[in-house]
Amino acid sequence: SLYVSEYFSQSAQKLSFYSWYGNAKLFHFRVPEDTVLLRWLLQASRGKGPECTNMEITVHFRYGAPPVINPLGTDFPANATVRPSYSISITLSSVVQNTTFVNVTTPAAGDWFIAAHLPEAAGRIEVKGFSTPCPYMFQADMFVLRLTDMPVLEPGVAMPQTIVSPAKALHVKVFVPKHTTVMQLELRNCVTSGQKACAVRVVLGSITLPQSFQRIVTCVGKVNCSLALDSPPWEKWLQIMVESLGAANASVSVEMLASFRACRPGSTSSFLNFSSLNQSQTGPRPGSAGAAGSPTLSTGETSRNASNQRSFCLQNQPVVREDLDVVSVRYRLLNGPSVPVNSLSPTLLLLNLNTGMDSGGSLVINLLLNKTSMSLANATVVACVSAASPVLSLNATHNCSTAFFQGYPLRVSTASPEAMLIVLYPQTDDWFLSLQLICPKGQGECNAAEAKVTVFAYLTPCFNDCGPYGQCSLLRRHGYLYAGCSCKAGWGGWSCTDVTKAQSVSAQNLATLLLTLSNLMFLPAIAVAVYRYYLVEASVYTYTMFFSTFYHACDQPGVAVMCIMNYDTLQYCDFLGSVVSIWVTILCMSRVKKILKYVLFVLGTLLIAMSLQLDRRGVWNMMGPCLFALVIMIAAWVYHGVKRRHCYPPSWKRWVFYLLPGITLAFIAISVYAFMETNENYYYTHSIWHVLVASSVAFLLPPRDKHKKPWAWSQKLTCRYQICQNDREELYAVT
Repeated sequence: SLYVSEYFSQSAQKLSFYSWYGNAKLFHFRVPEDTVLLRWLLQASRGKGPECTNMEITVHFRYGAPPVINPLGTDFPANATVRPSYSISITLSSVVQNTTFVNVTTPAAGDWFIAAHLPEAAGRIEVKGFSTPCPYMFQADMFVLRLTDMPVLEPGVAMPQTIVSPAKALHVKVFVPKHTTVMQLELRNCVTSGQKACAVRVVLGSITLPQSFQRIVTCVGKVNCSLALDSPPWEKWLQIMVESLGAANASVSVEMLASFRACRPGSTSSFLNFSSLNQSQTGPRPGSAGAAGSPTLSTGETSRNASNQRSFCLQNQPVVREDLDVVSVRYRLLNGPSVPVNSLSPTLLLLNLNTGMDSGGSLVINLLLNKTSMSLANATVVACVSAASPVLSLNATHNCSTAFFQGYPLRVSTASPEAMLIVLYPQTDDWFLSLQLICPKGQGECNAAEAKVTVFAYLTPCFNDCGPYGQCSLLRRHGYLYAGCSCKAGWGGWSCTDVTKAQSVSAQNLATLLLTLSNLMFLPAIAVAVYRYYLVEASVYTYTMFFSTFYHACDQPGVAVMCIMNYDTLQYCDFLGSVVSIWVTILCMSRVKKILKYVLFVLGTLLIAMSLQLDRRGVWNMMGPCLFALVIMIAAWVYHGVKRRHCYPPSWKRWVFYLLPGITLAFIAISVYAFMETNENYYYTHSIWHVLVASSVAFLLPPRDKHKKPWAWSQKLTCRYQICQNDREELYAVT
């Protein structure tokens, strides 16, 4: 046999602490056909700075779709199927880099996914630039060993093979045709080189994670062995591996024979179905009151078709896949939403999810029993949803499983007429919905019975659009798209249905009121500015108060939300007003000449607007203007002090009762903003920030010029002639 090794790699990604599925970094690989060995090379590394500590990285694996994970232990939506993912942990302690290998023998061909993340996020809101987070990097590479000339086992034809040694297993493959109910594999004339009965182990199927359903048969001391598979995967290559359990120098010769038993499917699809589908989109269906002259089936023909269909092993119901959007599909039944279900043969619906782009959403199946159609009150309609192949013996086994897949059972009856199933991240494959009527006293009483079940099936990015307290986000990894729910207002879970930490409506209203009404503390600062003739500064404070109030009214995560304009616009205006308020306050304290002050006002505002457009949350967008304004203020105060040969401002009352309280409030506000805010306490810590900043502005504004009288606007407006007065700048202020 000729083996070929291949190597696949993807770029490293920076890991994040986990709070929702978008924090997990996804890697998507495609394993080629005839792969006998798969090896993952997982490389994790961290930075070298003092902020880097010991860290545990969790890595999840899954075949066919992204892994469904729950690191936070939150609730999933009702009726959702959850099977734990296969995961490992990689620890970064004293070493800067960790390399881990994961081997998978005889892996299934197709899509494989890896998701990696750090532990749960601490929830602290970090200001960009105040702290440097430690970078944790993760990279996944894939090595595959592929057999280029794997023998093909033809149905009904015995194929002799030889296992040279136990160290080298025999690999063959067989193609499973559609509508196969049972596959029979036989080993004949299995003897060793010493003409003794052989000892071999036969493995059917490939490994899929997190669950693997390989079938293993051990033949010891036997010449002939056999194995039967119920409901093998349709229209797929099935790998068979035979390993020798004998001595190291003993070869094994064996004949392999595969046979299939197929069923004869019945179908209700015809040209009439497609005609009805076309007319259902443009007008009434054939046979309705508005479709006079349309071809319809008579009652006798309908009964004859029903009796003929009961002679088949299954009844196919034609289903049309209608693509609506990205990861959004609706399935329409050509014969209407209701399907007939009997006890003689299962009714089968094919749900096509094999495009490779359907595994990033949620498959939702809803069954509704028509009670009036049930001729037997105690009968039950049993359904099974499975991938790759359907379950065709629900009435006999009552088991919702195929050869290599554990399906999802559903039941509807007159007592419980509705059932729903949500498959999170369904694997890429053909999915089947099987329905059959079951009677408690035996199938004899069900032979003449029939039930009508309405089937609604669709693929959606997020179930229920994440509810009122979540946002459905479309995520991307290279060309692959998948969806996840980002929850708010304390809600959690896969679809934001976990109410463990959810905020009540009253708490949401309180948070909104605190964050908005705390901006009214700017009113004293505005009044002080107007009283002291700082009208430009008062205008800036009014602008900041207005946009901060309505930005926080729009920024709320719950139902207490009011947006007067676009959210992005409100956020930008709030950030701009906050920084410009600090800028004009410090420049006003510097007591420079008016013309220079107003030039700096305008020039600084333009530069701040530009920097906020580049990076809105950067700490230097606030610290840069503040530091530059402080340099100007200190230089001006030094100049005034040197010129007067006295400390500036000269009054100790100004220092004790105004400057020191204002500076203290400002430092406390910065400390709260930079180091104390978390997701849980944001609504009151940020409200404290509003109160402290607005209060500090009222303390820090300098007194008005000596020559200006308070509220003397009427004299200025009515006086036409006046004696010239000295408007020179004062070099000091007296309180």
